[in-house]
Amino acid sequence: MRLLILSSALLACSSLVAAVPGPHVRAQNFDQLEKPLPLPYDEQADAMAAVARARIRARAAHKLLLIDLGGNWCLDCRILAGTMDLPEVAAFVRRHFELVSVDIGRFDKNLAVPARYGITQRLEGVPSLLIVDPRSDRLINVGHVSALADARSMTPQALADWLAQWAR
Repeated sequence: MRLLILSSALLACSSLVAAVPGPHVRAQNFDQLEKPLPLPYDEQADAMAAVARARIRARAAHKLLLIDLGGNWCLDCRILAGTMDLPEVAAFVRRHFELVSVDIGRFDKNLAVPARYGITQRLEGVPSLLIVDPRSDRLINVGHVSALADARSMTPQALADWLAQWAR
């Protein structure tokens, strides 16, 4: 009986952390993204203020904060942005995340944003995504921040699936 109760408790807990199914992406490759690819980073924005506002919105909406660090010069960043602009991916992102894009120049701007989450060494590449719990202001995807830095070697579906693994 004790084992049955323990098994039921573990099953209940595992369902709380189960991955959210990601969207089915119709685009099979990046050639199918709308051109020109987006330029998602506002080079004049006050990044810390933008992140603070996005965190407030994420907390109020019970979503995760998704901070996209990159630059408009970066093809992988623009591919990720183009993928997130696909209707099915955009709807998924809106449902699960509060997105804020932060221009980091050529790794020489707005570095206080990643530093706030414990990333004080040079980023391994861009785009770098910080997935933050807005209630605790804690980085969730430690060790996986630069996983999409070579986005062009993936598919649109793989990018969406990567995002889905963090959604709740």
